[in-house]
Amino acid sequence: MAGQSRKVKTRIVATRKTAQITKAMNMVSASKLKNAENAIKEYRPFIAKTRDIIVHLASNDSSLKHPLMEKRPIKNICYLLISSDRGLAGAFNSNVCKELTKKINILNKDIGFYVLPIGFKAYVYTKKQKYPLLEDKIINIRDNLEFGEISEIIEIIVKNYLLGHIDEVVVIYNHYKNTLIQEIKADIVLPIENNDSKDVLTNYEFDGEVKEILNTALPIYIENTIYSYVLDSKASEHAARMNSMKSATDNANEVIASLELLYNRARQAAITLELTDIVGGASVVNDN
Repeated sequence: MAGQSRKVKTRIVATRKTAQITKAMNMVSASKLKNAENAIKEYRPFIAKTRDIIVHLASNDSSLKHPLMEKRPIKNICYLLISSDRGLAGAFNSNVCKELTKKINILNKDIGFYVLPIGFKAYVYTKKQKYPLLEDKIINIRDNLEFGEISEIIEIIVKNYLLGHIDEVVVIYNHYKNTLIQEIKADIVLPIENNDSKDVLTNYEFDGEVKEILNTALPIYIENTIYSYVLDSKASEHAARMNSMKSATDNANEVIASLELLYNRARQAAITLELTDIVGGASVVNDN
């Protein structure tokens, strides 16, 4: 009985330490989520306004055709897969990886594909699946990722697109809706869709040739769009990890409660056995 009690007590202590760790990680993720939320909320209006300007520019001259906005027959697709560098975030990474595999499995046999993973988990998955990589390198995503850190990625994408090595770029990522909901999305980044300008209410005046302005504005728009996807994914990561750690803490507390009940029962049984032995011994002495 004493040996069983010691084992249960050891498990209680270990589980309490685990609960303390998961609670601390939950609090850290909640703090990081707040910063990530602010970053993505500040960035979204900028992306929307930049897109308005580009649509306005392109719609002013219907004869103008820019390579980054022109649709062409699809021979090769590039999937930009955004994950995290670390785990302990529930199904955050597995969901985007499953979506990538789903997209690849339904591709027409005549269409090829490349994958450009962003985040260590995405890189490991694509290497494990032996998918062809657009660039075989690990692109890490730290918490306070700066814009300049992903500029190299955009250069690789735009260069391969303009050279005709890829005909469409699709970003697969976790879209942040709120702390409880993050949904998987697959958005087409290239070619840039030239939507009808009827929805664009602002009139702009430009100084210079439209083509020259587009040559400068479009790469900037692509850079900022992909950066916004990374920020969106980062907010989703912190929310997913926060929820995962809260669930882990709750589960640990439930285990502790059940173990304490088991420990108390074992302790009570041991006390009862000792009392029985004492009473039995006393009876033998009295009989003698």
